Amino acid sequence: MPYAEIAIAVLGAFVLAWLADLVTGRRGLFATSLVSGVAAVCGWFLAIRVFAVGTMEGWTWVLWSLIASAGALAAFFLFRSKR
Repeated sequence: MPYAEIAIAVLGAFVLAWLADLVTGRRGLFATSLVSGVAAVCGWFLAIRVFAVGTMEGWTWVLWSLIASAGALAAFFLFRSKR
């Protein structure tokens, strides 16, 4: 399967968003998915284009993508406005 890394990165970002939504009391899966997806793309960009620590054929960028997603979700729940 030539695009296994991409599929796993997308699925991993969604699973992280879903888990974050479950842990915080189901406030909105769309918002957490959006934050997680954008952060995953940013993690990919940092790994591939900025720091050049990997290529699209490797698995390093997937790890960077998921770490960025988890960090952004933590920041999202830490700094979001609570009414």
